[in-house]
Amino acid sequence: MHYRKNMYYIVYALFYLLSLLPWRAIYWISDFFYVIIYYVIGYRRKVVDENLMTAFPEKSEAERRKIAKEFYRQFTDTFAEVIKLVSISGKELDKRVKADYHTINELYATGKNVQILLGHFFNWELANVAYAQHLLYNFIVVYKPIENKIFNRLFMHIRSRFGTKLVSASNFKKEFAQESKQQYALILVGDQNPGKPDNTYWFNFFGKPAPFVKGPELSARYNDTAVVFCNFYRVKRGYYQSEATVFTTTPKNLPEAAITKAMIAFIEDEVRKRPANYLWSHRRWKWTFQQEKHAHLLK
Repeated sequence: MHYRKNMYYIVYALFYLLSLLPWRAIYWISDFFYVIIYYVIGYRRKVVDENLMTAFPEKSEAERRKIAKEFYRQFTDTFAEVIKLVSISGKELDKRVKADYHTINELYATGKNVQILLGHFFNWELANVAYAQHLLYNFIVVYKPIENKIFNRLFMHIRSRFGTKLVSASNFKKEFAQESKQQYALILVGDQNPGKPDNTYWFNFFGKPAPFVKGPELSARYNDTAVVFCNFYRVKRGYYQSEATVFTTTPKNLPEAAITKAMIAFIEDEVRKRPANYLWSHRRWKWTFQQEKHAHLLK
């Protein structure tokens, strides 16, 4: 225990010192790892290529290769930018991220809780701290703990620096019950792959059936929250923009699966606008649609 505690402080000190480097040096680190990951290791190249082929069959191989390279650059930039979050100031954060905070804050006066839905858009780590700094709500983010205890503690520190309340996916019910006693905004990345495909909603995602977890939909209905869709994208290297759109303030009045359907359409539209601004290294079509098992789940 003492060894782990001491190691954490050593790792934290290292990352803190790295975070003091100028942005251009941070991006030198990113460029180095881009070459290693894309050209040397070929990290998940097959998965990325298959995903892009499924999503953009109308594009040429050269066009998809260009998207893939841009994706890997944003992928390594994301983790390089996390280093800066160890010590970044609120003022610097505001300089780097321009976002639509007032749309969500206007809901605060109504007394409504909010559920914010988005996809795996780059850089979601910056989005977390930027919104947490400016929202009036108790800002709650569901996270999956990292197996390495030292890095899990480091990322929890980074993600909570500006007030984010982190709720573990593995202990969601208990931890969320505690945090939701105050008026809250719950942020959920709604394009997660479900652990099991047989108790989900199935939708055509880029023209191919894929399962989506019911959690965001059921949570919004049960808690009668306003539902807001958010995008997040890079304007230029190191600078980001975000917009928020209120989808509904009365989720219980909508047909079943309407929220999930609209969220998927929103995510797909955003990805078509900026194809490289999405986490293509995850298997988006991991599960195979089986007519006899899943036809009744297809929406």
